[in-house]
Amino acid sequence: MEHVPPPAEELALLDRELAQLDARRAHLLTRRAWLVSALQPQAPQAPNAPRWHTPPVGHGWAPGQPWSAAPRAAKPSGPPRSAQNVLLTLGGLLLTVAAVAFTLVSWGSMGIGGRSAVLALVTLAALAAPVVLLRRKLAATAEALAALALVLTLLDVYAIHAVAAPDTDGLTFTAVASAVLAALWAAYGLALGKLHLPLPAAVFFVQWPLLLGAWAASAPAIVVGWALLVTAVVDGAIALWGKGLGVRVTAGIGLAVAGSAALLTGLGESLTADGPLGAVLPGALLLTAAVAALAGAWRAPNGYAHAGGVVAGLAAVAAVGGVLRAAVPGTWHVPVYLLCGLALLSVVRAPLPHGAGRGMLAAAGAVVAGALLWAVPPVAAVLLGPVELVAEVWAGAPDGFRGALGESMRWSESAAAPVVLAVVAGLLGAAYRWWPSLVRVAAPLVTPGTAARGAAGAGALALGWGTLLLAAATLGVPYPVAVALETVLVAGLLLVAVRGAERGAGDAGTAEGDGAGAEAAGGGRSAVAVTALVAAVGGAVSVGLLSLAAEAATYAVFGALVVLFAGAALRTRAVVEQAVLAVAAVVWGTVLTGCAARSLELAPHEAAPLLLVVPAVTVLLGARLRLHPVALPVELTGALGALVAVGLAVPDAPFLALVLALCGVLAAGAAVRPERRPAAGYVAAVLFVAATWVRLAASEVSAPEAYTLPVTVPALVVGVLRRRKDPEASSWTAYGPGLAATLLPSLAAAWTDPDWLRPLLLGVSALVITLLGAKYRLQALLLLGGAVLALDTLHELAPYVVQVAGALPRWLPPALAGLLLLAVGATYEQRLRNARKLKDLLGRMR
Repeated sequence: MEHVPPPAEELALLDRELAQLDARRAHLLTRRAWLVSALQPQAPQAPNAPRWHTPPVGHGWAPGQPWSAAPRAAKPSGPPRSAQNVLLTLGGLLLTVAAVAFTLVSWGSMGIGGRSAVLALVTLAALAAPVVLLRRKLAATAEALAALALVLTLLDVYAIHAVAAPDTDGLTFTAVASAVLAALWAAYGLALGKLHLPLPAAVFFVQWPLLLGAWAASAPAIVVGWALLVTAVVDGAIALWGKGLGVRVTAGIGLAVAGSAALLTGLGESLTADGPLGAVLPGALLLTAAVAALAGAWRAPNGYAHAGGVVAGLAAVAAVGGVLRAAVPGTWHVPVYLLCGLALLSVVRAPLPHGAGRGMLAAAGAVVAGALLWAVPPVAAVLLGPVELVAEVWAGAPDGFRGALGESMRWSESAAAPVVLAVVAGLLGAAYRWWPSLVRVAAPLVTPGTAARGAAGAGALALGWGTLLLAAATLGVPYPVAVALETVLVAGLLLVAVRGAERGAGDAGTAEGDGAGAEAAGGGRSAVAVTALVAAVGGAVSVGLLSLAAEAATYAVFGALVVLFAGAALRTRAVVEQAVLAVAAVVWGTVLTGCAARSLELAPHEAAPLLLVVPAVTVLLGARLRLHPVALPVELTGALGALVAVGLAVPDAPFLALVLALCGVLAAGAAVRPERRPAAGYVAAVLFVAATWVRLAASEVSAPEAYTLPVTVPALVVGVLRRRKDPEASSWTAYGPGLAATLLPSLAAAWTDPDWLRPLLLGVSALVITLLGAKYRLQALLLLGGAVLALDTLHELAPYVVQVAGALPRWLPPALAGLLLLAVGATYEQRLRNARKLKDLLGRMR
């Protein structure tokens, strides 16, 4: 196809058109930038200033645009607002300092008429100036002069008290002056509504008249409380209906401070009242505060309404509970407040605003939580008290339950604690049982979910268990009854845990068909089951410690615990619960074997082999369970029991060798199973070798090679046959155990041998093994032989190294070390590459 015009001419034509477009675009951009700069206000310029120093404003410099058309930054038309505020603030401060200095320093140089005239004129001028300034729209200046006027009015008050009424009581005068200043500044602020300072100042002055007046009259504390309460009510009204953020914030702060002080005053008077009649007046104060807080919560926003409901609820409980508290013995004070707090739950049906009602429910919860905090420590004392029996195992059954717990607790003062726990447990249990009805009743205020139901059930279970334990301790039941009671409680908790786990598993299985209902039910039961399981384990520990007082009780309790936990583990299908129960059963069984050793009057090292009975059972059980998830936790727990046996046998070397050998047998038995072979096989080899070394050391053998070489030679032959059959087998598996059986004991003997023959033979043997490992690329021979050769050489050269080091100057070793570090640092990359090559080389060896 032939082009018209030819391609070369057409390309040149396109280039010319593009160049013209670029030139046109540059011209238009320049013109636009000039127009933008012409439309914006320009700062005055010197007549001879060159125009090209001030590029126009509006757009950045673009490619192809001349520098003269670049944007020019616009300058502000006037000083910033912050500078004006700083100047006004400094001016007001200087005038204030001058006024204070005049009042305090120059006041005495003028007569009474001059003084009054000057202060009155200055104050009136400061009060009148903002009126004129506001008309001229100088609001900031008016605010500064208003602040000066505020300080001048305070100085006027001081001057009047110092000159006109010097004999007046200071508190009384301050109370009256605060009231006058509050009225003055309130009227001034209302008259000049554009000023922000006068009304907050009036609110500040409102805080003092009643309080200072009551203080000046030496009124009792209850009157001071009423004064604070009235002030708080006024603050609350201002916070609700006041104008401006500053007014409401100041009133809110005053409300918090005065209201808290009034409540604390009323509570203190209520708690120290001698009788019901003495608690009536503080109760009236607290009840009035509750009504005022509830009235404010009725009209406040939701968040503040919630806080008001909390205050109202707590104040009402303190008011009614204070009167009832004074009529009962001291032990029952907390239950009285608890019953009053529970009475607040009736607000769920009261026609209250949502926020206020939720706040009163929160107050009821706070009262219940406080009562539980008072009642729970005795339960902890019951559970942890038997720890003291560990120091005196089988010293004899105590006289009663309290005797086993020690005398640190004053049980007579905790007589009401079981009642508190029982009441709360009963309410939580009822809520858990009749949850749908509770949800319908509480629907206007709260909508609790399924997690709340689970928490209620778990709390009821835990508190009910603690109630029974604490009641037994408080009543001082006999020791056998206490042991039996705790054991039965553990059995009951296990039953609840197993049933809850089964129901949870059933609900999980039907969740697809039943949806949210099954999930809700399963969630509640799951919380109860977990709580029951934790309580069962804790109760088992407690009753186990308690049983240590008598031998028969110890066997009975730990035997029952083994049966209960093992049966529960077999009964449940939940994996986690089953693992916990099985592990606990193994622990109780280990303790039971230890008790048997103590009954046989065996020394600790003699009891060590007996403790291996339970680990042997766990190995057999693991072989039965195989890949079941519970098998590994059970076997690990048994291994911990074996570790305890090894620790007991450490003082006696022959028994230690026996225990290590038995542990090796158990590990070898576990290594028969393919899933345990990698770990258990190495553990068994290490245990057998360690048992051999310990046995040789216990027999004071000076030539261990006579015992180790007969083991090494067959082991190496077996390794050779294994490598011929399976060339890919690791050299550690084939040759490692055989070589270690001789090299390591010989190395230990060589380090304590003063003669030269054994170190020489060991070094030659290690050198040959190392060379063979390097030649045939066998990692075990290379590393094991090289390590033994290095340690043997170090042992032989150590005396000479010490002599040379002693002959060298003291500065030379640090200098050499520094040079070595510098050399390594300078060739760090090369050393790193060499190390990686060595690692790769060793990794390729078998």
